[in-house]
Amino acid sequence: MANQQLTIVARILAKPEKRELVKSELIKLIAPTREEEGCINYDLHQDNENENLFLFYENWTTRELWQKHMDNPHIAAYMKATEGAVEDFALHEMTLVG
Repeated sequence: MANQQLTIVARILAKPEKRELVKSELIKLIAPTREEEGCINYDLHQDNENENLFLFYENWTTRELWQKHMDNPHIAAYMKATEGAVEDFALHEMTLVG
């Protein structure tokens, strides 16, 4: 299972007054992440009814390469830039079943 493809669904709920800050910082993650080893896709979505809600849908060749991604400087920069601006965050590691 260690070498099985990993799907990540990350749900980010921005504080209303910080929505544009969070959105711009999330967008900054896209280009460098898509260049990373193991990244199959890294797609950011914004909810049509709640504009404060963002979702990343990601696929990685292995969990190990996703974990390497999480240790990258652009992730640390995002965390610092959005400190106190995110109301809720949930991350789901998932496996395709069908």
